[in-house]
Formats: sequence, structure tokens, C-alpha cells
Amino acid sequence: MPLLPPPPTGRPAVLDWVRTHLGHLTAEAPGDVAASAVRGGQSAADAALAALDLTGYAARRNEVLPASRRGATRLSPHVRHGLLPLPAVWAAAKDAPARDRATFRDELLWQEYARHLYARLGRATGADLRFAGPVPARPWTREPWPEDMACVAATARELREDGWLVNQTRMWLASQWPVRAGADWRDGAREMYRHLLDGSAAANRLGWQWAVGTGTGKVYGFSRRQVEKRAPGLCGTCALRAACPVQDWPETDAGPRVEPPEGLAGGPTDAGPERAELRGEPEAVWLTAESLGEADPALAAHPDLPAVFVLDEPLLRRLRLSGKRLVFLAETLSELGCDVHLGDPVTELAGRRLAVTFAPVPGFARRSARLDVAALHPWPWLRRPGSGSLRSFSAWARTAR
Repeated sequence: MPLLPPPPTGRPAVLDWVRTHLGHLTAEAPGDVAASAVRGGQSAADAALAALDLTGYAARRNEVLPASRRGATRLSPHVRHGLLPLPAVWAAAKDAPARDRATFRDELLWQEYARHLYARLGRATGADLRFAGPVPARPWTREPWPEDMACVAATARELREDGWLVNQTRMWLASQWPVRAGADWRDGAREMYRHLLDGSAAANRLGWQWAVGTGTGKVYGFSRRQVEKRAPGLCGTCALRAACPVQDWPETDAGPRVEPPEGLAGGPTDAGPERAELRGEPEAVWLTAESLGEADPALAAHPDLPAVFVLDEPLLRRLRLSGKRLVFLAETLSELGCDVHLGDPVTELAGRRLAVTFAPVPGFARRSARLDVAALHPWPWLRRPGSGSLRSFSAWARTAR
């Protein structure tokens, strides 16, 4: 397929570009493609990091309403696409108050742990890790996220309209879907992934597995108490306030133990090279969705080479992402000034000698094996993976701090 026209600058023009060139791949109709309040691009990422103030983060990171009480940073979309590498964000927290710094860095470690898990297990992260999914103690005959539950409806609406949620409300939705409603957690995870600007198979699946108990054996019991604590006043607007379906802690437990995926208890992880592997003279830098920042190691090492990004049309057709995610990507690509193709990456990049940064995702391994990678650059790990057990985040984190 020929090159797409370069993504323009300015949000109205970017929206038109996405509707025209990618609208046939979005979850919504092309005319309904909208944008999030979070802008894509290195300049937006750098501004967000420069404005980072973690004072009070530990106390306010899970506040929901009013929005002015929220302490969450909204850095995650920039982290997910490599605009802000985890080591840089970790360093930016060095002068924060001790409790806030520790809590924030624990969140960064969770992101790193998710990447370690995904790098080792790959698609197996879509299977129950340690326990079967929960079976509700009481039958549920309605949709998993009912529109007349104010807490769920407001959260689902924010997800679909803005593409970003605080961690607390992500857990509300993740618990409500399987723990109360008995729906398959994988379907809920896919629905959330479609909309989240920071959606990644690594972090999204892991978050759901921990909320529904398949990762730990303990379900997160979303109930009215959390709503009244984190979003005061919201319950008073609910049509079900006198007959709240989440009034009490759920009686549901995680299912029985299952055979864990091979490698969860320990084993090798494909972490990529520790130093750049030069196998020839590259003629272009291949950028991936995992690493679209100006600090991308391959881009930084080869500043005089043209850069190319391929929007994976077969994958996008299957995923049907929200247009907001593609707007975020288009804004990022616009600033990079790279060539943008639409098609199968292996086909679009065939015959070119490439420099690329290793990405800890299964798709990178499959595609790079079929391409001419002349220079493979290391991924900027916060903590380079080892071969130890990944069954417990807390145990892993103790060795990673």
C-alpha cells in the first residue's frame, strides 16, 4: 500500500485525517470519531512530566469525584507508547515526599512487572493465571455494566468518551463484570482495552486478573462503600439508591486453583539485547507502537535515517479500537515526522534494512524474525527481567526495588 499522507498538526485536522484514513477500522462510525482530553505527542508528554507534582499522591491517587480531588497523574498513555520511558518517570519522582514517591514508584513497578509477565508468557496472559474465574453467589440477569447504576454508568461513560480512568474506577468495572455479573473477564478486558489510551495487553490483562482473583485467589469486592468514599454524592443520583445491587461486599470467591501457564513460576524471558546488536548497515528506523518517543534508542542512534511506522491494518481490523486511541497515535506520529504506512508491517517493510528497538511483546518477535533487522537496540527496562517466579507482584517487587 502507498504511504499515507503525513498526519497533520492541530486537532481538527488530525480528527479529519483519522476519519478519512482509519475510520473503516474504528469501533465507532467514522463520523463519530472523537478525541480524548489527553493529547498525543512528545511535546504533550514532556509538558505532563515537567508539571508532575506528586505531593499528596498517596492519599489522592484513588479519588474519583469531584475530579478536582483526583491525584492520579495521567502519564500512563505517554508511558504506554514509550514517549515517557519508565526510567525517566522513575527519576522524575526523586524529590517528591517520601510516602508519595514510594507509592508512585510502586505503580511504575506494577507497569514493569506487567511487561515482565507479558514478555515471558505472551498470549498465555489471556488464560487464568492461578485460579479459575469467580462464579457469582447470586444470579445476575442484566448487562454486566448496567446503565441505571450511577457508579458503573458514569465510569463506563468516562472510559468511552475520554479513554482514561483512575485506577479505582478501573477496578470497579473489572470487579462488576465477572464478580457480580458472572460475565467472562476476558470480554470485559477487551472492552476496556478498546477504549483506554494506555491500553496494553500486558497491563490491562494483569489488572483484570488481579481484580477478579484469577491472579491472586482473592476478588476485589467492589461495593457501595467504595463509591461513597471515593465519589461522594454519586450514589444520591442513582435510580437504584434504595435498592443498590452492590450494597454489600460480594459473597463471591475466586474459583479453584488451575494449572498455571508454563513459565509463571520461573523460566527464561526474552528481554532483548543488553547492548545494540549491529548486523549490517540500516537504511531506515522502524518505530513500533511500544516505542514512539524521541528517546527511542534506535531513533536516537540513527538520527540521519528516515523513520517509518506501519499502522497494522489486519490487527486494527480485528481489534476495532476506539478512534480516540488512533487520534492519540496520529498526534504522536505527526510530531515525529516519520513515514506512515497502512498495511501488514512485514509486507510494508520487506526488503529494507532496519534499525529497531526491541519490544517486549509477542508481535514484535514474530514480525522482526521475518524482516531484515540490521541493528537491534535494547529496550529501556526499569529493571531487566530475570528468570525468577512471577507468581506474586509483591514478592517480585521486593527484589526489584
